[in-house]
Amino acid sequence: MQDEMKAKAIEMLSSGAVRRVVGWREGDFDYDVTPAFFESVEDLKAHFVYNDFCGPNLSKYMVKVSRMEGKSLVFLKPCDTYSFNQLLDEHRIRRDQVHIVGIPCGGMIDCYKALRKSSGDVLEMSSDGTTVKVKTLTGEMSYPKNDVVEERCLCCKGGKHMVYDELIGEEGTLNPDSNRFRGVKMVEKKSPEERFAFWRGELSRCIRCNACRDVCPACTCELCVFGNDKSGAATKAPVNAFEENMYHIIRAFHVAGRCTDCGECSRVCPERIPLHLINRKFIKDYDELYGNYQAGESSEGVSPLFAYKESDPDPSVVLKEGGADNA
Repeated sequence: MQDEMKAKAIEMLSSGAVRRVVGWREGDFDYDVTPAFFESVEDLKAHFVYNDFCGPNLSKYMVKVSRMEGKSLVFLKPCDTYSFNQLLDEHRIRRDQVHIVGIPCGGMIDCYKALRKSSGDVLEMSSDGTTVKVKTLTGEMSYPKNDVVEERCLCCKGGKHMVYDELIGEEGTLNPDSNRFRGVKMVEKKSPEERFAFWRGELSRCIRCNACRDVCPACTCELCVFGNDKSGAATKAPVNAFEENMYHIIRAFHVAGRCTDCGECSRVCPERIPLHLINRKFIKDYDELYGNYQAGESSEGVSPLFAYKESDPDPSVVLKEGGADNA
């Protein structure tokens, strides 16, 4: 697959059909992969890579890249296309300046999971598609790939691309029975006191690095309130527990109805806070209140939160029935 992708990128870059290619660049180790721009065939040949460690969603990069001079090629995995479509819906990407090549994905590896399973300092980590091998100072270990894939891959929405110009490999199908709300339901079963303790325990680890905000495809404001020195909320490190809660709750409200559940927030969190559960709780609630809606499924979708129908539930009814009590 990597060779086919590289050949397509070289072909379009050499012919002048595109000015740059947006993909993934190899690092010092197999698992040390990072999103990158490639503007020369030589760079592509030497450093372009696609493997089980290419988890980063490239959609958000296209907000700025699509405004650069010349057309750009971008490789998108099926789950990435939801974010791209949502950004199109919000007029954040210039569609005519992007050539999308849809690529298959067999699940991406969560390096943190592999590291936790391994003892000692990790020297090498590799995957052959079915088995992940980890070499440490104390020896070598092997794990089934499914034991160390990212959380979002465990409840994948399926292998179907929502938008593309051409595909490499066969198109997949949707997976409507992904059971992605399993974690949310487990938290909902807790008592209010237990839920509060759960989230205080999780959010207390937040160091306000803003990685979740910076990677989130739904966060594309030129100036975020949490980065505005005049807002009074721009401090990096939380002063107290209230600030920890406020930051994540406000961010969740800001992306409600637009979150595609790509899982990038949890993927990049250095403290491994399950931030995706907050967003999924919102998604689950408005699915139950307004009907199932998947952000990014179409580039012309309208979120239930941005539309009004006479059949919409009355807030007092929702509260009376205890809907808000499950938060």
